[in-house]
Amino acid sequence: MSSSSSNPVSTIKPTDLRGILNYVPRFQGQTFVIAMDGSIVADENLSNLLLDIAVLKSLHIRVVLVHGVGHQLKELSAIRKVAISDAEGTGLTDPDTLDLAIRASSRVSHQILEGLTQAGLKCSITNAVRSVPVGIVKGVDQQFSGKVTRIDQDFVAHLIDADVIPIIQPIGFSRDGQTLRINSDLMAVEMATALKATKVIYLSPHTGLEIDGGLRRDIPAEELDAIVRKQPGRINPKLRSKATHAVTAIGSGVPRVHLIDGRVHDSLLNELFSNEGVGTLIFGNDYRQIRQATRRDVRLIHNLIRNAVRRDELIFRTQQAIERNIGNFYVFEIDGNLFACVSLTYFPDQPDMAEVGSLHVVPFYNGRGAGQKMVEFACREARIHGAKKIIALSTQSFTFFSEICDFKETDHDSLPESRQASYDKMKRNPRILIKEL
Repeated sequence: MSSSSSNPVSTIKPTDLRGILNYVPRFQGQTFVIAMDGSIVADENLSNLLLDIAVLKSLHIRVVLVHGVGHQLKELSAIRKVAISDAEGTGLTDPDTLDLAIRASSRVSHQILEGLTQAGLKCSITNAVRSVPVGIVKGVDQQFSGKVTRIDQDFVAHLIDADVIPIIQPIGFSRDGQTLRINSDLMAVEMATALKATKVIYLSPHTGLEIDGGLRRDIPAEELDAIVRKQPGRINPKLRSKATHAVTAIGSGVPRVHLIDGRVHDSLLNELFSNEGVGTLIFGNDYRQIRQATRRDVRLIHNLIRNAVRRDELIFRTQQAIERNIGNFYVFEIDGNLFACVSLTYFPDQPDMAEVGSLHVVPFYNGRGAGQKMVEFACREARIHGAKKIIALSTQSFTFFSEICDFKETDHDSLPESRQASYDKMKRNPRILIKEL
């Protein structure tokens, strides 16, 4: 992937539209907070990014834009020959720096206003962020640097509901109207937390999160948190702010944080609408409620799947059969109650293949994504154990596997030999589906 805007290459093709449409039901009605570095606003790819945002809006995704001004602040400092105390909004903000930051914010917001207008979108700059001075840190007065104390989420939500994109500057206002500078990475997290957003998307002049000199395509928030706290030197210094605030975002309930190169054509859409992505995904532990089953779960699993067996959705298993294979089962547990189960089986004669089965979700949890989460968990576990393909056999839920979980229908010959024999004995004629891991 090119990391320069001088050679923009579109990698989304009309043939990819079917794949994009798979994501539309997942994203509709969700809120994405998109944070642009000042250098991205200054880049020639800005107009393409704003058109991508128009695509998100057309899919009924709720969008909030947060922008930085570090790039513009440095330019103003050089042009006006005014020394600044801090360009990134992470340190002390003296009066001269605040003055230039206000001017830079006005210019950057206007550029975004122009671009969104050209893209046919309504937008508005807001004063929805209440802040207070950071105060004295390690004996040094941070002067006009601020921290967020409250976001008027009702006001921001009202704009979004009115089909208006809120534009959030790296500026906050105290109770008496004093202007304070706020780091834009932090601002994005505060906004996402207040709005219960499902994604924070950082657009910067970097391919993604660089750790130990290399690009990480994905990383759990727990692992990143440990690096930030104990070994921050492993992270590219220019990305430490985003890494730190990404961990904060996940800890505050935002499920996903993305770091993308905003200079690359179609990078935003490719990151959001493909399994591979093009940047870095930082994620929380979606699977903390899923655990491996134990022998004490045998009776509960048997009772859980009993109704599905009666409807011929699942094959009959005795409690003894479940107990013999309990190591293959995983359960979704909340407060000691089981709401879903799934099994994962490996084949000694074909170690690169696994099978997901016995998937069942109690009716109360239908429509909440638990079934998809269980299948995704099984796929992740299978991949960790070296499987490259996973199969599912289904008589009544094959559309769930194909339309929601991206499995493809295949034939009898795709099964391992050991599984072909048991398939023939079942005489249930289930559909055979397969997925590349």
